[in-house]
Amino acid sequence: MKYLHTMVRVGDLEKALDFYCTKLGLENLGRFDIEEGRFSLAFLAAPGQKDAQVELTWNWDPEELDEGRNFGHLAYQVDDIYETCDRLMQAGVTINRPPRDGRMAFVRSPDNISIELLQAGKPLEPREPWASMPNTGHW
Repeated sequence: MKYLHTMVRVGDLEKALDFYCTKLGLENLGRFDIEEGRFSLAFLAAPGQKDAQVELTWNWDPEELDEGRNFGHLAYQVDDIYETCDRLMQAGVTINRPPRDGRMAFVRSPDNISIELLQAGKPLEPREPWASMPNTGHW
């Protein structure tokens, strides 16, 4: 058995690609528009990790997507959780669970998929503004 990918259904493919690629930093490995099925697929991965892909599925016909908390979350390890969260905040992404502990944070995609960010190695020393930043919403 071989792991292939995790699929996330999205309501707006361009907004999702902006979040996952431009803001979060994943690479777009390819997009496939399936006209007969009326859907598009985009395959993404963290740089240099093509074996751990996320498939974004966008159905062309409008549909209401639930919040998706039962999905759980996608998790990515980052070199500097404070820098990553700051970069995301500067790009307009809400930090739902700030990295108060220097170890873990959560953000959400435009389709409300929870993304867990984990500090590589040991947690960083707590620092402001993160140490006293409250949670926003849920994740």
